[in-house]
Amino acid sequence: MVSRSYSNLLDLASGELPSPSFTRMSRQIPRIMTVAGIISDIDDDRSESVCSDISSSSTQHDRLIIVANQLPIKSHRKSDGSKGYTFDENSLLLQLKHGLGNEDDNNGNNIDVVYVGCLKDDVHVNEQDEVSQTLWETFKCVPCFLPQDLFTRFYHGFCKQHLWPLFHYMLPLSPDLGGRFNRSLWQAYVSVNKVFADRIMEVINPEDDYVWIHDYHLMVLPTFLRKRFNRVKLGFFLHSPFPSSEIYKTLPVRDELLRALLNSDLIGFHTFDYARHFLSCCSRLLGISYESKRGYISLEYYGRTVTIKILPVGIHMNQLQSVLNLVETEDKVSELVKQFQDQGKTMLLGVDDLDIFKGISLKLLAFEQLLMQHPEWQGKVVLVQIANPARGTGKDVKEVKTESYSTVKRINETFGRPGYDPVILIDEPLKFYERVAYYVAAECCLVTAVRDGMNLIPYEYVISRQGNERLDKVLGLESSAPKKSMLVVSEFIGCSPSLSGAIRVNPWNIDAVADAMDCALELSEPEKQMRHEKHYKYVSSHDVGYWAHSFFQDLERTCKDHVRRRCWGIGFGLSFRVVALDLNFRKLSMEHIVSAYKRTTTRAILLDYDGTLMPQSSIDKSPNSKTIEMLNTLCRDKNNMVFVVSAKSRDTLEEWFADCDKLGLAAEHGCFLRLKRDGEWETCVQIEESGWKQNARPVMTLYTETTDGSTIEDKETAMVWSYEDADPDFGTCQAKELLDHLESVLANEPVTVKRGQSCVEVKPQGVSKGLVVKRLLTTMQARGMVPDFVLCIGDDRSDEDMFEVITSSVASGELISPKAEVFACTVGNKPSKAKYYLDDTVEIGRLMQGLASVSEQSIDVFGFE
Repeated sequence: MVSRSYSNLLDLASGELPSPSFTRMSRQIPRIMTVAGIISDIDDDRSESVCSDISSSSTQHDRLIIVANQLPIKSHRKSDGSKGYTFDENSLLLQLKHGLGNEDDNNGNNIDVVYVGCLKDDVHVNEQDEVSQTLWETFKCVPCFLPQDLFTRFYHGFCKQHLWPLFHYMLPLSPDLGGRFNRSLWQAYVSVNKVFADRIMEVINPEDDYVWIHDYHLMVLPTFLRKRFNRVKLGFFLHSPFPSSEIYKTLPVRDELLRALLNSDLIGFHTFDYARHFLSCCSRLLGISYESKRGYISLEYYGRTVTIKILPVGIHMNQLQSVLNLVETEDKVSELVKQFQDQGKTMLLGVDDLDIFKGISLKLLAFEQLLMQHPEWQGKVVLVQIANPARGTGKDVKEVKTESYSTVKRINETFGRPGYDPVILIDEPLKFYERVAYYVAAECCLVTAVRDGMNLIPYEYVISRQGNERLDKVLGLESSAPKKSMLVVSEFIGCSPSLSGAIRVNPWNIDAVADAMDCALELSEPEKQMRHEKHYKYVSSHDVGYWAHSFFQDLERTCKDHVRRRCWGIGFGLSFRVVALDLNFRKLSMEHIVSAYKRTTTRAILLDYDGTLMPQSSIDKSPNSKTIEMLNTLCRDKNNMVFVVSAKSRDTLEEWFADCDKLGLAAEHGCFLRLKRDGEWETCVQIEESGWKQNARPVMTLYTETTDGSTIEDKETAMVWSYEDADPDFGTCQAKELLDHLESVLANEPVTVKRGQSCVEVKPQGVSKGLVVKRLLTTMQARGMVPDFVLCIGDDRSDEDMFEVITSSVASGELISPKAEVFACTVGNKPSKAKYYLDDTVEIGRLMQGLASVSEQSIDVFGFE
């Protein structure tokens, strides 16, 4: 039974199909404790119950819930005509258990694996109970039963008509190309993801279980789970390409999908290119930047750390080797040897789905070119093309099939002769052992998709060519002889980067592919052996178990701090996200600070300007009249010493705050300081001659000329290169280069080069905003005014120096009383040395206006001026 406490994330438009009921499953599948001490739907067999009180057990079991569109199970109706189904396992997902399921992890804990997904067969409602029971007891699988109409709109509609083509770089430029975006199909997609969430909630123990979601069919599922369980341990792996931002941005629901993925803790991709495109989308569409720490790429998303993992999936070595040992495989290889090798023919092999992205037609044209340009191969080389049925349907699939057949016919009519067909097209389903036999007998494997995900065909080919002693005899090889294999692979498939010994080609360049085929045939035997050995070493050591174990290890590492974070959800619909903060890091409450403000008598207030009092996005950076009035009110209170600490020059600050008589100003990160308007500017550190600017200016000018939207700000003691208005990806890249360039040029100068928020700054050594805090506190102490209230607010890295000085002063008790009310506050919930945060400049404005109102009241009552 679906948990009654679960609240639906989306109120979709009327007409959306409701989630199917699962009341029948409640008595078959063991339930879990959702609240300690309260068991929901207790089963008759208590030994099967899974509860959250795991710590009482002598052996702790980590449990991994693997979620995918389809269960890793093949179902067959009983052949004897009786009711019911038989099941067998044959899927990459189920093979993960060989890397996780029955083995111990590094902590000595057993890992149990549960699967959630759909069956390919449409199970009648009267049989769903029995099927569910069998799948749970035999395979630990939890089936999702979807109405056929809903499944069709979800899978063949949104997944295959919108997401799959777009992720493979196909834009719906006309109704014939994939079709226009259909809101009802999107609603079906969200509905199915909701069904999966409901199903997971029936079996999850949210405090202990890990959830691993697979592929683009379930991209919004993380949001449903994160809303129900804020601390859920959640990983997502995308098995398809992720397109560049220019392609992805065309999707109408682009933000919803990105935010949903960011509700995961760990997001996995096959290649760096896919991950880079995802990160670029996060930067361009959501303004979220990423950084690499100790080898891990991560994003900060509302206080949560979302880690990016790049690791290509592997094959199941044991399963493939067991198929190689089958008698049926040996017999089929023997048959192929007689058909090709004994007839003096060399086999080239292609194994692809019959869809538009596999490039079958281009491969056939390249083979035709090979026979035309190298007549010596005519009669000797045969291309066997195994065409698996396409997973999608539509006009494009029919076109590919028609073009492939016509091309094969033309090639065979042109170059064929009695007893020799240059191309053999196999478009009927082959059993796995038959396909493996073709791998064993093929001299070269051609995988030339124009765009594809990982594609494990080359991996299977390499392992099959390694063979075994029995197959060596069939092939006429000595068992000790080195094995050989050749691969021609497209640059646009996920496995290409990991196969460094393959001949990589652009499948659109037919001449280049034809040359690659010729090269693969002409290479010397030692060269082929070396390439095979290199590939075999990699593929055999990076199998599916390695992939699963590595992903799960990183998921554990990413989620280990969950228990030490305070979490709560914000946002509506698919914009929902979770704010996660350190237990000691909390939002600054207006009531809390106003109460402290009223009962204290000596107050130090330090305010950053850009990003704190003024939004970073503002074009006009000068303060408005309300800000000036608020600052003056605070300054008129005799209990206050107020400072604005900015990176701006002193001339700019003098002009902006000319109407503030008693306001203290700190310019250029504290290099210059003035206690009030009539006071003299002090220099906080010894300033050397600025001769270094002659070296820095040409470098910055160069990067400004090559980075559209960037600017240079030349201050008295510092120089700043800003890329706030430049392309975010290019600006970040250029900033890294500029930082290295300046550090090299200015290595012997008394300056430091630092990255800031959308800028690179060169400033004198020893200058920091922490100096301002020390100067202000020292001045107050000299006047006998040890503060019992300190408020410091800032938004970027330079402000962390102020927070650090305040924290150390409280700890030492020298400049700030240990009993003082201290409020170090950063803007935005992000890692900081401050103990408090406020969301944005709007909240800061309200806070400061509130404090100003308190001061104004005290001035009116007591007549202070």
